[in-house]
Amino acid sequence: MTAVAHEPTTPAEGLLEIFLSLDTPEGFRAELIEGEIVVTPPPDGDHEDYINRIMKQVIRQSRTDMDFSGNKGLKLRSGGECPRNHVIPDGTFAPAALRLYRGADSWMSCEGVALVLEVTSTKPRADRETKRRCYARAGIPLHLLVDREEASVTLFSEPRGDEYRELCMRPFGKSLTLPEPFAFDLETADFL
Repeated sequence: MTAVAHEPTTPAEGLLEIFLSLDTPEGFRAELIEGEIVVTPPPDGDHEDYINRIMKQVIRQSRTDMDFSGNKGLKLRSGGECPRNHVIPDGTFAPAALRLYRGADSWMSCEGVALVLEVTSTKPRADRETKRRCYARAGIPLHLLVDREEASVTLFSEPRGDEYRELCMRPFGKSLTLPEPFAFDLETADFL
């Protein structure tokens, strides 16, 4: 049997095909965000420390038992002519009862995800703005942003369209209340 090469029918389909065939260097990750391929290097230790501190608090204190995945690929709706967004949050939390990660493909649907976490890194604008729009458009209920340059943590909630309608920002050192299904105060004193 002879394989026939598939010709992309649209520029968006062609871009998605290129993205899915990328072979990034070890430790680097590639994302397709609003029609742009974004490749980022491995994060520094401080970046990972913030993720670790948040993950431990959620696992220990959340009212709902949560599963955590770092670097889980999510397929999200996109706007306009762009292909479907393929985003890798720094952290993804989902109720353990859903067992979302068991048997999931490399790029899974975001259905059932309770919260995505981003920590600013080499591309802070993407972390602050572009990914936020992607998560809101996909209907992910909560988005937590740790902004290292601003020394703040922001919780975005109530997604509608391309934005979250509510946000609560706290400087490092102040606690931030995470609503249900988490229902606890995230402490940031050790973020300083």
